[in-house]
Amino acid sequence: MVAGNLFIEWIGVPNVITISAFKWVPESARGQVRDLRARWALEEAGLPYKTRLLEQGDQDRPEYRALQPFGQVPILEEDGAVLFESGAIVLYIGERSEALLPKDSRARARAVQWLIAALNSIEPFVMNVALIDLFYANEEWAKLRRPGAVAFVQRRLSALSRSLGDKPFLDGDRFTAGDLMMTTVLRILKHTDIVSSDKRLAEYVARCTSRPAFKRALDAQIGDFRVAA
Repeated sequence: MVAGNLFIEWIGVPNVITISAFKWVPESARGQVRDLRARWALEEAGLPYKTRLLEQGDQDRPEYRALQPFGQVPILEEDGAVLFESGAIVLYIGERSEALLPKDSRARARAVQWLIAALNSIEPFVMNVALIDLFYANEEWAKLRRPGAVAFVQRRLSALSRSLGDKPFLDGDRFTAGDLMMTTVLRILKHTDIVSSDKRLAEYVARCTSRPAFKRALDAQIGDFRVAA
């Protein structure tokens, strides 16, 4: 989709899923931007999709802000419906596929529970460390704050590791939307050894990211950056 056609309506094209993504981000952010979550879910569900690439500044245009109030990616568009927030998008996709949300109501609720835990109980504290490292590393306040931020996230990750135990996935033998979201959150700290130093969590992330659907999603995101380069 060329930039000039960024906001063309998909009128008369049924069931076309479009995911918004940035056309360019710094090298350190590649493979981390949250449209990866939507791409991965779509790959797991076996649903075709297209990407709508945003030029720098497009996220602040009124047309885009009308769809995503905070100017972030991704948004999902399908048949005139628009959805934002990666968690909501993954759940929406999961409704279409037992690969992400089991049919059994209790197992389904547990998958949703872990997705919410990833976003509420883990990600804010992961991001505290990531923001310090990536944006404020040279600030004196950040140098003072980082040890405390690391200690807190390590406590959360220790609890997660204990809950995971010897299970391959968070709810046992089956990969779900909860694992998808948790893995993308843990990958935010890949520039550190905070996750990789925990053997259980390191093996868990490796197990999830070895899935063919993840590899296709990551290749697609990186491929869009390469095309735009």
